[in-house]
Amino acid sequence: MSRTEQYKILIVDDEEDIIEFVSYNLKKEGYKVLKAYNGAEAVAIAREQIPHLIILDVMMPGMDGIETCREIRQISSLSSTIITFFTARNEDYSLVAGLDAGADDYIAKPIKPRVLVSKVNALLRRYSDNSKPARPMITLGNVTIDTERYVVIINENEITLPRKEFELLHLLASKPNKVFTRDEIYNRIWTGDVIVGDRTIDVHIRKIREKLNNDCIKTIKGVGYKYETEDE
Repeated sequence: MSRTEQYKILIVDDEEDIIEFVSYNLKKEGYKVLKAYNGAEAVAIAREQIPHLIILDVMMPGMDGIETCREIRQISSLSSTIITFFTARNEDYSLVAGLDAGADDYIAKPIKPRVLVSKVNALLRRYSDNSKPARPMITLGNVTIDTERYVVIINENEITLPRKEFELLHLLASKPNKVFTRDEIYNRIWTGDVIVGDRTIDVHIRKIREKLNNDCIKTIKGVGYKYETEDE
């Protein structure tokens, strides 16, 4: 089996020509491609097939991409699946709403075949890197980060975070009190060849703070962020 054949990609769009364009170019690279034409169908196929990557259109009738993403992120078996939105809309609302729903990245329409393949390759390298063994447990005060089960435990209560939120929290907590610059965070979490909006980190940090309900993550203005502990 080739490197690409091991990956399953689910393409979700209500426009058949878009699905065929993306499918054709990814199949040429050896990827196994799954297709869905609406949100409900996407959730059902994702639950059954467990794809490694989902390319999800934002603007769909009925269950739109944002709602579909939220539904998928509630399925525990898909916690490691990367979700990227495929959209022609570049407004901040779409970016923030997508990230809040649990998306990992964006691909903007229209896109050239070589750029599409490059983006998909980069996203799946990220999946491969994140599958490597990591320090299984990090405990800081009343917060425990379990990388084997992809959960955060606070005062014996388990919290499940979307993939990027979990990875960002894990990165900051891996070196308590170290200040990670914004560029360093982008390169470690989103990889250097994946371009995301300027507000991406801010949105993820805000959501993590809300879910942890504490102020352990500090903003260092003009620099980046750190996970602060009392033994600093």
